[in-house]
Amino acid sequence: MTTADETIYELFVPVDKPELLSQAISILAEFSSEIRVSKEDLDKERGAVMEEYRGNRNATGRMQDSHWQLMMEGSKYAERLPIGLEKVIRSVPAATVKQFYQKWYHLCNMAVVAVGDFPDTKTVVDLIKTHFEDKRSSSEPPQIPVFPVPSHEETRFSCFVESEAAGSAVMISYKMPISDLKTVKDYRDMLAESMFLHALNQRLFKISRRKDPPFFACSVAADALVSPLKAYIMSSSCKEKGTLASLESMLLEVARVRLHGFSEREISVVRALMMSEIESAYLERDQVQSTSLRDEYIQHFLHKEPVIGIEYEAQLQKTLLPQISASDVARYSEKLRTSCGCVIKTMEPRSAATIDDLRNVVSKVNSLEEEKMIAPWDEEKIPEEVVSEKPTPGEVTHQLEYPEVGVTELTLSNGMQVCYKSTDFLDDQVLFTGFSYGGLSELPESDYISCSMGSTIAGEIGMFGYKPSMLMDMLAGKRVEVSARLGPYMRTFSCDCSPTDLETALQLVYQLFTTNVMPQEEEVGIVMQMAEEAVRARERDPYTVFANRVKELNYGNSYFFRPIRISELRKVDPLKACEYFNSCFRDPSTFTVVIVGNLDPTIALPLILQYLGGIPKPPQPVLHFNRDDLKGLPFTFPTKITREFVRSPMVEAQCSVQLCFPVQLTNGTMIEEIHCIGFLGKLLETKIIQFLRFTHGQIYSAEVSVFLGGNKPSRTADLRGDISVNFSCDPEISSKLVDLALEEIVRLQEEGPSQEDISAILEIEQRAHENGLQENYHWLDRILRGYQSRVYAGDLGASCKILEEGRLRMRESLAPQTAQAALQRILPHPCKKQYTAVILMPQRSRFGFLSSIFASRSETPYIRDTKILAGIASLAVLVFGIWRYSRK
Repeated sequence: MTTADETIYELFVPVDKPELLSQAISILAEFSSEIRVSKEDLDKERGAVMEEYRGNRNATGRMQDSHWQLMMEGSKYAERLPIGLEKVIRSVPAATVKQFYQKWYHLCNMAVVAVGDFPDTKTVVDLIKTHFEDKRSSSEPPQIPVFPVPSHEETRFSCFVESEAAGSAVMISYKMPISDLKTVKDYRDMLAESMFLHALNQRLFKISRRKDPPFFACSVAADALVSPLKAYIMSSSCKEKGTLASLESMLLEVARVRLHGFSEREISVVRALMMSEIESAYLERDQVQSTSLRDEYIQHFLHKEPVIGIEYEAQLQKTLLPQISASDVARYSEKLRTSCGCVIKTMEPRSAATIDDLRNVVSKVNSLEEEKMIAPWDEEKIPEEVVSEKPTPGEVTHQLEYPEVGVTELTLSNGMQVCYKSTDFLDDQVLFTGFSYGGLSELPESDYISCSMGSTIAGEIGMFGYKPSMLMDMLAGKRVEVSARLGPYMRTFSCDCSPTDLETALQLVYQLFTTNVMPQEEEVGIVMQMAEEAVRARERDPYTVFANRVKELNYGNSYFFRPIRISELRKVDPLKACEYFNSCFRDPSTFTVVIVGNLDPTIALPLILQYLGGIPKPPQPVLHFNRDDLKGLPFTFPTKITREFVRSPMVEAQCSVQLCFPVQLTNGTMIEEIHCIGFLGKLLETKIIQFLRFTHGQIYSAEVSVFLGGNKPSRTADLRGDISVNFSCDPEISSKLVDLALEEIVRLQEEGPSQEDISAILEIEQRAHENGLQENYHWLDRILRGYQSRVYAGDLGASCKILEEGRLRMRESLAPQTAQAALQRILPHPCKKQYTAVILMPQRSRFGFLSSIFASRSETPYIRDTKILAGIASLAVLVFGIWRYSRK
């Protein structure tokens, strides 16, 4: 990773093979002083770096570049970004790159950080000494320059009009020096700052959920920009022509805090949240990921942040947090004044706001604050309990043990099946997922769009019995995340919580099943307005138009895969959507729930019986389905070769390629075939990256993905789907790269991979499997797959055993010859005889584009409508949040 101020080399290696660890440190030592920079090396890499550069030349990249230059105006940072200039990438000579490397990548400025489950730390230290001690830099240590960023009292404004922007947004940045973090007082100040950001974000979220809100989403965060500068950055997304109202609301809320502060309840909510976070970190102090410790040491070396250890940090927070008052927290609002290095920027697809408009908004809010004409924050009443009246507990009617996977399976008196596994991987984590067969695929096409909006509308109204803004306060200090969704074949709910908050999590599931969500005009209006803005954003985005065309080609324009249009959104029946959602989570007897984590059965079982067993079973079955009788999603892959360009207007040329092949897995060897296609996907991805990047130097990365999600969960039918190759590239050579990718896949089909290729793929899979065995998410997924597998016939242990044996058989049999045979069997053979290749390209010209529309008489009205929309609108994906300029 390279940022404006630092470079980080990173290697992930297994520690159970000492020779690999030694080799990795040896390679890292070579990075430090021995990188070869020949003309051939550089020429081979230019195309890859250009593709990385081109990938950022979209609406998001241009918006970020513009904001960065406005923020850094008057400093060196404004002149160039870490990735550099296009003309330099294309033409810089090898001698210049080598000179730069030898001057700035000096051993005196380097540090080595090694974090891992080492059996012997001294051995690792000795390895580092062995491989690094003879390294020498060829030049004198350079003086690290400091590039100051000038401060400014006057507010800087910018109205950025981006024809490819996905929507309208506002960013307010307040620049300031980074504070030292050396003493306990410094740490206390940092906690108070964090509390301020949490409290302000809670208010901004509640505003976004009001009737006719000024913005759809808004947040504030602190971010280190360059050494030694940081910024508070507030960002919001809003409706078109809504930037002025959004800006006014953002500034008003900060001014309100300056005038009236935060309430004691707001601060107690934030304090409880931060206490919960540090307690969780403390409980898992012996189970922390190596990457977290690594980052702490990196920040210590680069920015002198102290490394104090989680034990002392937890002690500090527990001591200091109760001492930080509401007035201490509100004091940080003084740093968010428009006279303190403030930069205000609006982003719009079409010009609506002017700089004078922005100045007038700032002046208006400042006047209101000076005249004390801003009212205090109006707090809503919050219920104290999630479940007001506890249900009557159910009973266990049947119990089974599966020692081979370490799980207990219960059947409750209301028919719900609950399976739990106790682990000690993370002391502060419990995960659970419940599923029931039968979903959107069973609906008539006329009801599909309305009902598919059910979870979105219910989520806004409050599927757990309370509005999201209210629930946020109710759950303060609790680590609980619960969600519910509707899929084509299943309805599911999921949760991630701490063991101490398991009761609250189960209460929310009880609420999900007993709440009757009824659409209110106010909440539904917000949802539909946001949905319309999202649809408009997609219609302006050529990447979405491209993806939609791929789906239309590969799946026959099935209504399950077709993008929703605004005209269809406006026909959504909120009452029907909510009624369907309510029915999906009504009958507990259709659900299987899998719970994995740090569970004490003596504590967890009574809670399971009370809140899951206490869900009332309806008098008549609701949405009972046999998994083998569910309807499949209608889709048909083309039987002939299809190559197509999707042309779209772009400010700067972008190009994306998707190459797809049909896949059909036969029922007889299904278990092995599913594992096999996973191995083949990783093999193809590795070989195509090697071929197109490292041999031809024309792409930055590639991805191979497998889609089998359109199949119904039948235990007997074959599986259909596709395997796709995706990469971005120079538009001028896109067709050539498609041909090269096809040739490489044909070569693998005809000659097979090497033994080295197979060994590498097996090693990657084995490492992922070993890591997974130490994670709750892996076991949750493994048990769910056991229940949902086509081999499941009521015995979870047998199902899991068959799946694992299938994986081991696949591993044992995988060799160059068997991989070659699988490539011929699973993909069309040769692959050139049946595929789709869709290439997103910049539009040639307006007249050429119009002529192509009228000339293409064979296209469906849907395709023409999409192209016309893409021609009138345009690209972009606008990402909100906090950003740092870094390039991998």
